[in-house]
Amino acid sequence: MTQPVARYKDLCIDVVDARVGAPFWAAALGLDVEHRDNGDAVLTGRTPEQRVWINQVPEPKTVKQRVHIDLRARSVADLAALGAQQITADGQFPWTTMADPEGGEFCVFPGDNVPDHRLYELVVDCADPFLLARWWADVFGAAAVEDRKEGYAWVEQIPGAPFESMDFVPVPEPKTVKNRIHWDVTSPSVEALTAAGASVLRARDDEIRWTVMADPEGNEFCAFTD
Repeated sequence: MTQPVARYKDLCIDVVDARVGAPFWAAALGLDVEHRDNGDAVLTGRTPEQRVWINQVPEPKTVKQRVHIDLRARSVADLAALGAQQITADGQFPWTTMADPEGGEFCVFPGDNVPDHRLYELVVDCADPFLLARWWADVFGAAAVEDRKEGYAWVEQIPGAPFESMDFVPVPEPKTVKNRIHWDVTSPSVEALTAAGASVLRARDDEIRWTVMADPEGNEFCAFTD
């Protein structure tokens, strides 16, 4: 582990209709929901890091999501009852891939012992999982683990993260659109993140109190430096 330059803050999910998306994700993740006057919503749990922002955007989902959520549930049927659609067959994998009401992919790990907060893992498609896992491990001061045989890597022991790991898996297709799921971090400075290899997409200004940044493969995240 290295000296961290950021700490996990919270998660953000883009949706076209927060009146549909927010109640779905609140029920799926075991969180409470609060709708905002601007059309967005916020999901809250027992700790600030469990917070999930549901951001209403005009753009519908058009391609497979490069970032998706893994969650725990008693059964696939429980998620289907909330409005999700099953994509992969039962028993094909240890998980079942489903789509939320707007078509966003996520994976369900069914089991009897389901915690109140059901977010399990955050999964990122990438070109080089080993490079990106090491990068985020260094940023968070966490541990990168590589499975060279299977070709993927993950980051665990992330301080403050309300999930077990960030998993990085290889895909052949390049990133083409803004990720509909991203995470926020706190950091001593934007300069610390750019020195580590991040890039600034939008600087803090009169409209936003955070800096929109990207990791070495272009995955967006927001940095709060207050």
